[in-house]
Amino acid sequence: MKANEALRRHRRARRLTQAQTAEHVCAQVLAATGRDPELDANWISRLERGAITWPSADYRAALCAVFQVASEEQLGLHPRGSSDPETPHPQAPPDPAGWATTDTALSARLARYAAETNVNALVLEQFDVDVARLAQDFVSRPLPLLAPEIRSVRAEVSRLLEGRQHPSQARHLYVLAGWLCGLAAHVSLDLGDRAAAATHARTVVQCAEIAEHAELRAWARSFQSLAAYWAGDYRRAVELAQAGQTEGRGPGRGTIKARLLSLEARARAAGGDSRTALRSLAQAHEARTAAEPDELSGVFSFPEAKQWTYTGTTLLTVGGPEQIQRAITASNLAVELYHAGPEGDRSPGDLHAAHLDLATAYLASGEVEGASVKISAVLDAKAHTASITIRLRNLAALLGSEPYRDAQPAVDLRAHIREVTRRPALASTPTEP
Repeated sequence: MKANEALRRHRRARRLTQAQTAEHVCAQVLAATGRDPELDANWISRLERGAITWPSADYRAALCAVFQVASEEQLGLHPRGSSDPETPHPQAPPDPAGWATTDTALSARLARYAAETNVNALVLEQFDVDVARLAQDFVSRPLPLLAPEIRSVRAEVSRLLEGRQHPSQARHLYVLAGWLCGLAAHVSLDLGDRAAAATHARTVVQCAEIAEHAELRAWARSFQSLAAYWAGDYRRAVELAQAGQTEGRGPGRGTIKARLLSLEARARAAGGDSRTALRSLAQAHEARTAAEPDELSGVFSFPEAKQWTYTGTTLLTVGGPEQIQRAITASNLAVELYHAGPEGDRSPGDLHAAHLDLATAYLASGEVEGASVKISAVLDAKAHTASITIRLRNLAALLGSEPYRDAQPAVDLRAHIREVTRRPALASTPTEP
């Protein structure tokens, strides 16, 4: 009995123990045949001692796969009674029947591998339902109740993506992961954590690219534009809103195009480009008339009330008596639409934004008392998003300028705003910043 030094050399070259080698061989046999042979280190030891020189065909194929060699001879394997494998001997002619058997086994193995998946239609359907519910609840439910569930569902989808799925199932999971990262981005931005929000948003873009999902990619750009706007980078906000309209196959057929154009209009107005801002605003309202239903509702949709809130903000920023009056009309319409709609679709944060625009518009018209009335609903709220806090501080700064600085109603209102904005900007009812 002669030891199989060739097999021992291959094993040591790969720094495998005999037990580890046995595990790899078992895995190869299981993948190829569906049968678990339960081999152990003792079996590898017998091979290396030469007690076994010619195991069955399945085991030989598995050993060749583990050590990535082309033939059994390279591993020192040979039938009993044949010549020493270390001694050169004439190559036997190929066996057509044996080749056909091996080739068929490879195809069968590929078929089994391709069929493997860790999800099914019911699992994906349940995730679809969960994401749709979270997107809807995000509009009006308290953030502390939603954030843990968003994190939990996102972790489940991420874990599944680490396994194996059919290509269509993988794309579906990436779309789900993208929407869930979008919710996480909103949570971060509402809490004022822009760095975390930016990371989540980039992940949304990556998921959309992998899944080739136009609506998800356009929404991601709209969120990035939104974040740039609140960071004061209006030029970047415009660029991102435009990217959402032109990248890939475009923004899709829902309300996302109206959202992107509204974001562009608001950012252009803030950057001082009033003429283009008004043109983009008009295009946004034209886009709404052609919009089809959104894939997801709630925070991922762009309701008419929100669009009129954007319109009021844009017109107010453009300024001038005519545009301020139009802004008042738009903001009042936004408030009416929010109150007229279902309570579950009513975003307290968006409603606060519309009230703040009205207060600013009345203040621009010289009506300090009217502004105080409109802002009272905002000041009485228990908590605000980071963006509402920014709006309140901007209004306080305006009240501290001429001609309001010394007027007693303006002094009182400014003091009240400062008292409210000292609280942490924790979004109990998060919305778009």
